[in-house]
Amino acid sequence: MTGHDHAHAHEHSELGEMDLRVRALESVLTQKGYIDPAALDVLIDTYQTRIGPRNGARVVARAWVDREFHDWLLRDATAAIASLGYTGRQGEHMVAVENTAEQHHMVVCTLCSCYPWPVLGLPPTWYKSAPYRSRAVKDPRGVLADFGTVLPESTRIRVWDSTAELRYLVIPQRPEGTEGLSEEELAALVTRDSMIGTRRVEAPATPGSAA
Repeated sequence: MTGHDHAHAHEHSELGEMDLRVRALESVLTQKGYIDPAALDVLIDTYQTRIGPRNGARVVARAWVDREFHDWLLRDATAAIASLGYTGRQGEHMVAVENTAEQHHMVVCTLCSCYPWPVLGLPPTWYKSAPYRSRAVKDPRGVLADFGTVLPESTRIRVWDSTAELRYLVIPQRPEGTEGLSEEELAALVTRDSMIGTRRVEAPATPGSAA
């Protein structure tokens, strides 16, 4: 396994050059009758909402409540994730790493945008951006701060470089005050970014607390 003990500026609104090219190509193929836009929308929706990141959130929640599964996930993530039915292209070889108070993990693909589709769905735009891919290794603490994740100086940060051979899933820290939540309720708290390692999981707001 390859990791960097080092740890983005967000790309938010405007479409990048590659996105514009993809949309232009999609329009041409649609006009020629080679693709069905409705079917394409279903495929995209499947990966964005129904497959991921909900699948990954269920994996994390199970690890939080089931110690045996937690240990299995860290030992053999591919098999543990597959036991929940989450397999497929881009998820054949998985490694899980766990965030703690002492050690924080985050994931990048420095060469392209290798990403575990079966558990996280489609990668966000910022994950594929050159600024994130370069800064995540050079200035991990600064990248995390850009996401609003400010860690104590004593917390070590390790960056994992995802490849075509290995893809990573971060098990975020379980937030305090969630001991009474069900596995399903815990899964609802887990976000895509927390499983990449750029954000932490927040505890649910208590009744009467400020929004």
